Amino acid sequence: MVVKGLAFLALLIIALHGYTLQRAAKHEKRAMATHPPEGQIVMVDGHRVHAVVLAPENPRADVVLIHGASGNTRDFTHDLAHQLAETYRVIVFDRPGLGYTDRINRTGATLQQQVGLLSKAASLLEAEKPIVLGQSYGGSVALAWSVYHPDRLSGLVLLAAASQTWESGLSTYYKALSHSWIGPLVISYLTAYVRDERVSHELNAIFTPQQPPSGYDQHIGAGLTLRRDSLRANALQRANLKEEIRAMMPYYGDIAVPTEILHGDADMTVGLHIHSVPLSGQIPDANLTVLPGIGHMPQHTSKPQVIAAIHRVASRAGLN
Repeated sequence: MVVKGLAFLALLIIALHGYTLQRAAKHEKRAMATHPPEGQIVMVDGHRVHAVVLAPENPRADVVLIHGASGNTRDFTHDLAHQLAETYRVIVFDRPGLGYTDRINRTGATLQQQVGLLSKAASLLEAEKPIVLGQSYGGSVALAWSVYHPDRLSGLVLLAAASQTWESGLSTYYKALSHSWIGPLVISYLTAYVRDERVSHELNAIFTPQQPPSGYDQHIGAGLTLRRDSLRANALQRANLKEEIRAMMPYYGDIAVPTEILHGDADMTVGLHIHSVPLSGQIPDANLTVLPGIGHMPQHTSKPQVIAAIHRVASRAGLN
């Protein structure tokens, strides 16, 4: 009886897991159907890179926009990219493993690997030395672009960028999702059973104390974040971030391009005084703009200040 009971339990677990995988696949298919790629696919060293390119007739310069953790091109194409495209040729990338850009590896694409891929993609799109803007984790990627490929950009704009090491450890969520065998198991159940509305709620919380702009929930495509490959890629990247920043920090003093740093003093996700205040003293001639009362998403809540910072970088870089 015990053996039969255990056998039945094993079959039940196998059936549940099979149903879960099927449900996860349906969720992913639905997310991609409702939020397909917005732009074009550029092939770089055998990897697909998704890029949205927007431009006026006579652009002043090229500007690359790099989204943060769990994001995709839609974070910028909701509004900011279109406003910038009145003056600049704008290229918005999905980072590796997120949106519609392929994962580079199965261990977590490093900052250096990400900028190697994206800078090559920019070159293929005839943006040899763009202004590079990154937000949050994307700000770390933009910093890596200026550290590892200083000849491939003209200026740097950082929005609430993670740039320094910090005291707290990795959260339980990221520990689980980045674990070698727990991660893939748990992720399948998240994809299968977590509703898009739950992800939207978590994303919206990042705007605190502001609210997301009208239509943001529908535009961003929360279901894209819940795909298994995206959850895994994001978790592995986040788990590796602190040590990758530690390796970059000694080279901040070598950054020679015009740099603008913007950070809200109400940001509860990436602390102003932990990150951007010290960074402004580490990069020569960097200009720090503190945004009073602003949270973690200045690309939405402080667009005039962000656009003005890009104009300043373009002027300082002689891009007329």
